[in-house]
Amino acid sequence: MNRSQIEKISKALADATRLKIFEAISATNHMNCGEIVSMRGVTPATVSHHLKILNEAGLIACRREGQFVHSQAVPETIAASTRALAKMPRGKEAAHRRR
Repeated sequence: MNRSQIEKISKALADATRLKIFEAISATNHMNCGEIVSMRGVTPATVSHHLKILNEAGLIACRREGQFVHSQAVPETIAASTRALAKMPRGKEAAHRRR
């Protein structure tokens, strides 16, 4: 996973509403937009916007079934970003390597 992907994921999860939506989707097998709207008390357009950002970051996958779009978490994305973050240089080690 490259730095750009990590930044996209971090920005997607930095928003409190998106983080709560992602947590809710992750806790279930899948959710549709209507379920998220009722849970969060926000408009369908707002939920749709947040789902688009989470999808573009690779955190969720969306599939259409008739008139409903179901969102499902992609745990591999979180696992890959966690591994990439763990490999980043830290503190004194990073300063020593830059010399």
